[in-house]
Amino acid sequence: MPLMRRSRPVPDAESAPEGRPDPITTATTHAVLGTPLHPPFPPGYEQLYLAMGCFWGAERIFWQLPGIYVTAVGYAGGITLNPTYDEVCTARTGHAETVLVVYDASVLTHGALLRRFWEGHDPTQGMRQGNDIGPQYRSACYWTSAAQEESLLESREAYQAILLDKGFPPVTTEIAAAGPFYYAEAYHQQYLAKNPSGYCGIGGTGISCPEVSS
Repeated sequence: MPLMRRSRPVPDAESAPEGRPDPITTATTHAVLGTPLHPPFPPGYEQLYLAMGCFWGAERIFWQLPGIYVTAVGYAGGITLNPTYDEVCTARTGHAETVLVVYDASVLTHGALLRRFWEGHDPTQGMRQGNDIGPQYRSACYWTSAAQEESLLESREAYQAILLDKGFPPVTTEIAAAGPFYYAEAYHQQYLAKNPSGYCGIGGTGISCPEVSS
């Protein structure tokens, strides 16, 4: 299958599943950290939404970091309201498999968090990640503050310069303000903690990313 490198899909709103007005059933508590999956979160914690391929392995990267309050997997960046996993897998909803990361930026800086994001996958692959093909597996970052946006843009440029020098194509990561985040079904939450031998799919470029200071 040819590699698609558009930075953002253009889903057809008329053909996208309509979804449903109410959220689908999901878990309420993080299976590893024991913290609530849903807001309101404690004051002072920041939220960032990161997509880097299959969300099972991606979520595990982040819940292990210091300063993390909670992580959760879901769907973001698309059209369909309150989508199901099966709908997202049709590649017609426009959503990416996404990890919500709630963290203490005084413990886990934006730069340190983003370094783990960039190094945890290949951000140059367009609408795929390895053998996982489709817009739901695209690389994306959805920010919730001006400071996050600044760090994202700075780190993207720094990492892209290194990757280009190593012969990689340009970074295709979608960077945008956060919109609606729809929690995935309960069995997806902290999947690899419940299924240690389950499919991960995470694999980076092997190239180190500099840690930006902003």
